[in-house]
Amino acid sequence: MSDSPEHEIEKLNQELAPLKEERNKLNREAKKWAEKRNAIHEKIRNLRKEASSIKEKRDTLNEKVQELKNLRDQLKAKRGEKRKQILELQEKIRALNEEKPKGNLRQVQREIEEIDWKIQTTSLPVKEEQSLVNRVRQLEAQLVVQKQTKKLKQKLFELRTEERNFRAEAETLHEKLSELAEQSQKFHERMLEALDKARELQVEADDVHQKHVETKQQAQKLHQKCVELGEKIRSIERDLKEKADKKQVERQSELKEELENRALAKLKRGEKLLWEEFQILAEKGLV
Repeated sequence: MSDSPEHEIEKLNQELAPLKEERNKLNREAKKWAEKRNAIHEKIRNLRKEASSIKEKRDTLNEKVQELKNLRDQLKAKRGEKRKQILELQEKIRALNEEKPKGNLRQVQREIEEIDWKIQTTSLPVKEEQSLVNRVRQLEAQLVVQKQTKKLKQKLFELRTEERNFRAEAETLHEKLSELAEQSQKFHERMLEALDKARELQVEADDVHQKHVETKQQAQKLHQKCVELGEKIRSIERDLKEKADKKQVERQSELKEELENRALAKLKRGEKLLWEEFQILAEKGLV
């Protein structure tokens, strides 16, 4: 003997209830996985934003480093030019030193003055006087060499001073450059660290998302079963309603027929009809 429709509905509802509960549980779990994934994605966005900000700072420092390198290179080039000029002057001074006699500039000048004074104040034989004049010429030539040497040495001192200044400036720039390069490297390391964390979190987010998808798929399968069971229950309920409606129509027809028969019987007996009895006979054209 098969189960009654009512009993079948009860069985289906008993089967449906735990499926709904499990489906709802899975949906709640899937929601939690989605929330966790979204929270991780927010962390990833913040890390990438942080990495982008750090990169901007690093790039700004790198630009400054490059500017300082260019300035340092310019100073090195200027220093190199000064070194070249210094070497050339040293060579000229060396050549003049080979021509320069012993004694300093003052001594030569004094000797010239003494000879000039002697020539002017003393009556000398022509031969001796000519010898002294020749000596003055020699000393004046030496004086020219010494003056040239002195002038070149002064220029050499100036060039060396400029060269040292260029070197000092270049060293200062190099120290600043090194400091900025070190800061840039630290920013670079921080940027890489942030990106590494973002990549690690992305792996975790992908894993969590996969769990969300799998859980949601399980919930969807259960939901489909719930839909199928619900459709079975509704189908049985429709059948029951159709049968109930049919019985109701049949019962109303029977009651109407009974009312009509009773009214006809009363009409034959000459009894007074009720309004419902009169109305049903009137509909049939019997009164």
